[in-house]
Amino acid sequence: MVPGGGLEIQQFISLKIDNLAELRCPLNLALKPNDAENSLLTDLPYRHYLGRGLRTCFRLGGDDIRNGFQLKTRTNMSAERPYNLPMLALNILPLALALTIVAPAQQAVSFATDDGGLVCADLYGQGSNAVVLAHGGRFNKESWHDQALSLTSAGFRVLAIDFRGFGCSKGPGQEDFDHAPFEKDVLAAVRYLKAHGAKTVSVIGGSFGGAAAGDASIKSEPGEIDRIVFLGAAPNLPADGLKSRALFIVAREDSNGSGLRLPGIRAQYERAPQPKQLIVLDGSAHAQFLFQSDQNARVMEETVRFLSAP
Repeated sequence: MVPGGGLEIQQFISLKIDNLAELRCPLNLALKPNDAENSLLTDLPYRHYLGRGLRTCFRLGGDDIRNGFQLKTRTNMSAERPYNLPMLALNILPLALALTIVAPAQQAVSFATDDGGLVCADLYGQGSNAVVLAHGGRFNKESWHDQALSLTSAGFRVLAIDFRGFGCSKGPGQEDFDHAPFEKDVLAAVRYLKAHGAKTVSVIGGSFGGAAAGDASIKSEPGEIDRIVFLGAAPNLPADGLKSRALFIVAREDSNGSGLRLPGIRAQYERAPQPKQLIVLDGSAHAQFLFQSDQNARVMEETVRFLSAP
């Protein structure tokens, strides 16, 4: 309850608002991230479009509660005469336009690889600088959703792919996980973005997706892949062949059945050409699991800084 006997509701909303309904109550609306009190969206791309004091009356449909933005409403629930429909439409239109700008559309796309495979992917945003998201073995393209939204808010176009053998992606060799040519899926994604207007394309890869990204850089033409962020990963091939700037991020206690991953990653880092950077974090979270740890904010901050640097 809020002062005056009102009711406070917090929900997650998506890009579209439907099931609009006339309500018999005044309503103050503010979009804001997380639980920060008394503030609108603090990211600069959002602050430009949303101001205080937006007022309207509508209800969200149950299917629209998702996508990471909080809608906070305070309503007195007092009996007042309802808004007339023309006024309701005029009040809702600015909000709908603002939400269209704030929440980037997600589009399902697919494209061929050079060995006859097919890659299914989710495309976010419109930036001229693009990023491919290459998942690890226990993840898929959908697992990148939150990171994709963070990157689009920083101005990047984002393409999250499923590797062959995952989702609807398929291609030669997918039955043999240890030897499948996953780097071809990364290269196909990079070339898809270049063919659709991206000026630069970088890759973020977790675990085996990072290894595939590194191998793709080594096998690519110079300039095809601008930068790579390796999350708990390194190329399978010798890293001195990398043609991309490289940021290696790994947790100090990250390990598998063979022991700690850091020594092998550090060895590949030492072989990689400049410019490069190695960040060793506290903890044991592996690759994309870093986003489920207390290092989440640090990983995203370092990633965006690296991708945005001149």
